[in-house]
Amino acid sequence: MPEIGFEMVLPALALLAVVFFVFFLLSLVSNRNTRAEDRLARLNRPVSLMDIEPPSSGGLDNRMKDIIERFSGLAKPMQPKTELEQSELRLRLQHAGFRSDKAMSIYLGIKFATILLSLIVVVTVIVPIYWDSKVGVFSLFTGLGGIFLGVSLAVGFWGPDLVLWLITRSRKEQIFLTLPDVLDLMVVCVESGLGLDQALRKVCEEMKEAAPIICEEIGIANFQLQMGRPKRDVLHDLGARTGVDDMKSLVAILIQADRFGTSVAQALRVQSDAMRTRRKQLAEERAAKCAVKLIFPLVIFIFPAIFVVLGGPAYIQLKKSAAFGGTE
Repeated sequence: MPEIGFEMVLPALALLAVVFFVFFLLSLVSNRNTRAEDRLARLNRPVSLMDIEPPSSGGLDNRMKDIIERFSGLAKPMQPKTELEQSELRLRLQHAGFRSDKAMSIYLGIKFATILLSLIVVVTVIVPIYWDSKVGVFSLFTGLGGIFLGVSLAVGFWGPDLVLWLITRSRKEQIFLTLPDVLDLMVVCVESGLGLDQALRKVCEEMKEAAPIICEEIGIANFQLQMGRPKRDVLHDLGARTGVDDMKSLVAILIQADRFGTSVAQALRVQSDAMRTRRKQLAEERAAKCAVKLIFPLVIFIFPAIFVVLGGPAYIQLKKSAAFGGTE
């Protein structure tokens, strides 16, 4: 009985990948047909207020809705099992600026799609190129094959998490850097006689171009205050939604000042000075780290070129002297 090698199994795996992809496309088409049938059935029965659809702005919105629905459907295998894990994921997405109800489903759908895509790339591209029947499975984990295999799997499994972390980090840094200036304007507004609600609205109007992220968050908080939510809950949600420690401390100071009736302007001024001092210390710390961080580029890229330029002519002269027996 002939032995079954990987070369005989590989076409079957590629065929399964293609069949799965075609099945995925057909399922999307069937879902679209189902939506079309629902619209036709809705047109055939009397119109009610529940059946009236809001007007859309164009075909682009419809396509985006279809994409969102598809990624939301892919999120079921990656759905967290417990409420604690779901709340932690929602909080991470809020820190990155994604506050929609479908943000978690879209993110999990993208993550599942990247994992599936990386597995397809491994089966259809990396395995056929770097597979060696003599060595066996170990040929995929040595040399360039192992590097490409590890990179593709790492991108598929941890790529979305890395992108989300980078977005969150950039957003928190922008909030941290622009918060002292926002507090200075709030101090001016409060000392001029405006209340906290009016000061927040004035900050959003004046600094929406210089600090768009923090003005967006403050605008959401101001809207919640106008809708009648308690000020303590709104401020607490503002600190939790941004995820910045300085914002959380500011929120705690505002809640304390509102509860005990102390001066809001004085509390904002003290907090602004503390944040400005911390921002200055952070800049000094980064400047001190530059000398250490420059060592690696200097050693890897600049020093070899300097050695070639300075020692190249001397090396050529020594070779010539050796070739002519030590005499010119």
